Amino acid sequence: MFKTRPIVKFIIIFCITVFIVTFNCFYYWIFEVFNLPGLASAATANYNYAEVLQKSLYFYEAQRSGDLPANHRVEWRGDSGLKDGADNGIDLTGGWYDAGDHMKFGFPMAATTTLLAWGGIEYEDAYKKSGQYEYLLDNLRWVNDYFIKAHPAPNLLWGQVGKGSLDHAWWGSAEVMPMERPSYKIDAACPGSDLAGETAAAMAASSILFQKKDAKYATLLLRHAKELYEFADQYQGKYSDCITDANEFYKSSGYNDELVWAAAWLYQATKEQPYLDKAESYYDSLSDQPNAIKSYNWTHTWDDKSYGSYVLLAKLTGKEKYIQDTERWLDYWCDRCQWKKIYSTKGGLAWLDEWGSLRYAAKTAFLAFVYGDWVESPWKKRKYQAFAERQVNYILGANPQKRSYVVGFGNNPPTQPHHRTAHGSWENSKTNPAKTRHIIYGAMVGGPDRNDNFVDERSNFKMTEVATDYNAGFTGAVARMYGKYGGEPLANFPEPEAREDEFFVAAQASANDAQTTEIRAIIHNQSAWPARIIKRLSFRYFVDLSEVLPAGGTPATIKVNATPQAGVVISQLKPWGDSKTIYYVQVDVDGSQLYPGGEPHYKKELQFSFTSPSAAWNPANDWSYQDIRGQGELVKSAQIPVYDNGRLIFGNEPEKSAN
Repeated sequence: MFKTRPIVKFIIIFCITVFIVTFNCFYYWIFEVFNLPGLASAATANYNYAEVLQKSLYFYEAQRSGDLPANHRVEWRGDSGLKDGADNGIDLTGGWYDAGDHMKFGFPMAATTTLLAWGGIEYEDAYKKSGQYEYLLDNLRWVNDYFIKAHPAPNLLWGQVGKGSLDHAWWGSAEVMPMERPSYKIDAACPGSDLAGETAAAMAASSILFQKKDAKYATLLLRHAKELYEFADQYQGKYSDCITDANEFYKSSGYNDELVWAAAWLYQATKEQPYLDKAESYYDSLSDQPNAIKSYNWTHTWDDKSYGSYVLLAKLTGKEKYIQDTERWLDYWCDRCQWKKIYSTKGGLAWLDEWGSLRYAAKTAFLAFVYGDWVESPWKKRKYQAFAERQVNYILGANPQKRSYVVGFGNNPPTQPHHRTAHGSWENSKTNPAKTRHIIYGAMVGGPDRNDNFVDERSNFKMTEVATDYNAGFTGAVARMYGKYGGEPLANFPEPEAREDEFFVAAQASANDAQTTEIRAIIHNQSAWPARIIKRLSFRYFVDLSEVLPAGGTPATIKVNATPQAGVVISQLKPWGDSKTIYYVQVDVDGSQLYPGGEPHYKKELQFSFTSPSAAWNPANDWSYQDIRGQGELVKSAQIPVYDNGRLIFGNEPEKSAN
């Protein structure tokens, strides 16, 4: 039998490989880079980018901590974290919660701020034309106000509020957090060049935007940025060696990249040459060996600012080495004809890692836009821009599942983001309620696996987590898409949510005879618009004495008894309005410890009874008995109304003039 020689096999395999690679490149060049018709491409999709931008900025409002302003738009968010910093005698209220938890991590918060500000600098016209510029500035002011508080002295920066193990052990809304929230700092004795440097970059980048709107505020930000950079440069070290609680969540891999990154931003903000000199002098330290090829097989993240530094320094200086480093990195992501290239899913997602796959693609897309808009070569310009468009559109719905990965936008968006306050659980449970109670509009979830598969379950945090860091590059990229393709923001955004019952009583008649009715009642705090504590909480139980009074009974002869319980006071019968027969008892509950935070905190059980000396007693006509009549189990009753300091907040009252 004829046998193929090994050399022939090799030649055949080699030719097939070359053909496949050539065909792939041909496809890439013709159909994707140039967007020619004939084959579907994510780059040719079109969405309402103004709406996406509008909602992405709204997401940052949903992440706010502290004393919320009067103009805040998120109806299910309230004041929270109002004692942050009190353990160290400093006001650290404000800022953003990091993700679906209630931690305030200064490192990713600052990294997010820098990218958001950069997007505003690059695409200011798009933000203004879409009507979102003021919202961008408002969000940047909110977070920079927090950085100002956190930097009370030149060589001191508070970098974290909350302890990870305590925070992540509880699943509830930010407004009713029960855990301690310690605060952590870096200083000259235990420094953090990465944290101080990134915060300097954030404040310097933000100052550029505020220079036109509020020069005084811009000057203040720049002063803090300069002090923070000097602190980072003079006292070098990794912040997570000092704020050790961050190690499990945002451990730093080093700080040379932040020393480059922050200096470059200070140069852009001030045009002072020493900052550019600093950036360039530290640049070689981005590699393990001097003059070595810079990293190109990862991307810009909260931890690694090397890639953004390539782009920023290329734009600031025009020097070939920065251009080469930028293009080597971007080509790894954007050019499918490279031998070494990012893994691309069948649906076209540049996929880097399983945990939050979309954040990497979104940040790279943003920086590809920034560089693609700057580079002169038409071919390179089109290549980088086409890649960025494909990634953004994949996120918005041009993917095999034909679904949006942005909560509250597009077709079949995620409904179970891994976010405690949006979920609104009262049981300290990820599974109850089954349906997420609030729409956290604009939040981009982590995203699919390397096979374009996505499971929309809030417990699947690698896919459904949302975070300020995730949206940072995405927001700028969407602004760029709006600048090219347009769109219209929603006119009545956000529309009011359909609310559920937040405070109510579930009751049952546990015993009933001709003279006595015993009531078991449980008052609930399942609040979520926003979650809150009502100290002066009460409910009323109404009875009708029309069968007792003709038999010689009086309201005074009806004895109201209750099982004694701390924090609960029950009245005797009181007349209801002008009615001659309808009376009620009021049950006052100290609601200061009643909050939607799990068993046993969200509900309180009470037992009371009515006893009449007359055998004519019959609860059948009592207003509050109607829903629980004959049920034999607890029933939520609208006929047992609930009050906040005497103001009706749930249920129905009988007419006061009834006889």
